[in-house]
Amino acid sequence: MSEIKRVNLPYQTSLLSFFSAVRDLPYPALLDSNHEHFSDTQYDILVANPLARIRPSQDTPSSDLITWRDTPIYELQSTRNPMNLLNELMTLICQEPWAKSAPKELPFTGGLLGYYGYESGHFVEKLPDTVEHDIQLASLDMGLYAWAVISSHQRKTTQLVLTPWCSNEETEGLVKRFTSAKPDNLKDFTLKMPFTSNMTEGEYSEKFAAVQKYIQSGDCYQVNLAQRFSSTYQGDTFTAYQALRDVCPTPFSAYLEVSPKQSLLSHSPERFLLCDKGRVESKPIKGTIARGATPEEDKANADWLIASEKNRSENLMIVDLLRNDLGRTCLTGSIKVPKLFALESYANVHHLVSTVEGAIDQADQAIRVFHQSFPGGSITGAPKIRSMEIIDELEPHQRSAYCGSIAYFSSNGQMDSSISIRTLVAEHGNLHCWAGGGLVADSKCQEEYQETFTKVGKLTHTLEHVFLK
Repeated sequence: MSEIKRVNLPYQTSLLSFFSAVRDLPYPALLDSNHEHFSDTQYDILVANPLARIRPSQDTPSSDLITWRDTPIYELQSTRNPMNLLNELMTLICQEPWAKSAPKELPFTGGLLGYYGYESGHFVEKLPDTVEHDIQLASLDMGLYAWAVISSHQRKTTQLVLTPWCSNEETEGLVKRFTSAKPDNLKDFTLKMPFTSNMTEGEYSEKFAAVQKYIQSGDCYQVNLAQRFSSTYQGDTFTAYQALRDVCPTPFSAYLEVSPKQSLLSHSPERFLLCDKGRVESKPIKGTIARGATPEEDKANADWLIASEKNRSENLMIVDLLRNDLGRTCLTGSIKVPKLFALESYANVHHLVSTVEGAIDQADQAIRVFHQSFPGGSITGAPKIRSMEIIDELEPHQRSAYCGSIAYFSSNGQMDSSISIRTLVAEHGNLHCWAGGGLVADSKCQEEYQETFTKVGKLTHTLEHVFLK
């Protein structure tokens, strides 16, 4: 096989049962659009068993071989900066003859998929690192995948998409798995204690005051201050993911099994960057209010958010930051803002969302746009570097996957990524989730503190109600 091959499978409105069919393979990952709840979402993507995984290494720089069926296919001059290695790898992949002819209508035709933790920003900028690192999860972990299952909800199709790296035997084995896949019986999951924060209300107030002092002195305009909520668990986190998926559907949900005892459960509503046939799009969220208890209260809350000068100002700061970030790599004159302050509504909150667009002209450039813009401004602040320095000073623990990104970079030049908010990290029996908000000059401490509980409450309360024993 010297080109992309497609095998039609029965159409799946979700890929949950297909994911269960490959959980015995290494590093399975599901990008889950919750199409049943968001009719304009287009794709679900499932991968497993990568040819290679790219993670940070403390080893002496050396030459890394990526092999297929015991045959070297790429030799990379690895460094301690994995982003440079990923740039090099995507350039080589996009130069493959079969990649150049890969169908552009598919979102993923083999390539890289995985997560970037917030601390991956240290590979982009020189930043302090004084927080406690108590989560043993790599700051970045990307897999090189030779095949994917893709459901296109607009076309009502599900296909197994295979690169030339897949043999006929592998293809037959995968087709057999998916044609015989059945809904999996949910395995046990137990939450062992209620979630607790890594800061008291008083400590949050002190950190809020510190941010205000920085803003008043002209150090920054906005800082995203977050608190972490932690519990312990036992059992299958995929069961927990499915329960949260039902009560808190979002269009950028994802479940990644990093290892048998490490997984990411993401229920993000926010896109970071999309690259579609050379068009780059970002949709930053900034501005949040809880849903109302009645239709009248709900509408009043939404109307208040749309009219809020404070929230519009916060949103505009991040739009300007993103315009600058995209300007590093996008074509001159291509950056536009077609939507400002649009209302998007989810199970627990209303958000203000803007759209920033640009354009690129090279297939492998998508990953460079991503790296030069990472992490997203909506979860750091403005200016970005100073805000990240203040976050390091004030937050006691690493953010890990939170406020990073779950992303894919396809051999056909396509790319999509989320901001991994509303995201839980399950790691060796510990379960963590985070919530934060952008603090500006006219923020009020009690309102911002309560907003963090509003954002994460649907996740923590569901797990405590359903699984706490």
